[in-house]
Amino acid sequence: MRPGTALIGRLVCLLACIWLGLTWLPAQAATTERIVVNRFSGVAIEGFDPVAYFVDGGAEQGTAQFEANLWGAVWRFRNDGNRAEFLSHPEIYGPQFGGYDPVDIARGVTIAGNPRFFVIAAQRLYLFSREDNRDAFTADPERFLYEVGKRWPALQDKLSQ
Repeated sequence: MRPGTALIGRLVCLLACIWLGLTWLPAQAATTERIVVNRFSGVAIEGFDPVAYFVDGGAEQGTAQFEANLWGAVWRFRNDGNRAEFLSHPEIYGPQFGGYDPVDIARGVTIAGNPRFFVIAAQRLYLFSREDNRDAFTADPERFLYEVGKRWPALQDKLSQ
């Protein structure tokens, strides 16, 4: 085997390992987005129906058959009734803080919430990046919302740039 061929083979292996390593990392929301969306499809909150959290009491997947475009994102729903309700009152049914985790926002960072870790508090939907964050928020939502109120405007400005 020639030395040049061995070097190219090692470089290819190294690049493949780096690529595989990066694909195993959890998907992060783009930090230039005011709403957490899939960067390839534009779908918000991983296609979960935001109205279903209120109506069905849990995270339910929407379908491409019932979609709406709002705030630069594609929202999916389980049925036309949920879609209509969302479009009538998006400020109620849309996840607070664009789907970013309020516990992380209180710490000064924007990390996408996971639609499977949620809380409905004061008739608003909050998504969390981890179960621990959801549990901490549930124990004292007022404290976190106070901290978020101080940090969110500046973080939101950075997201819109």
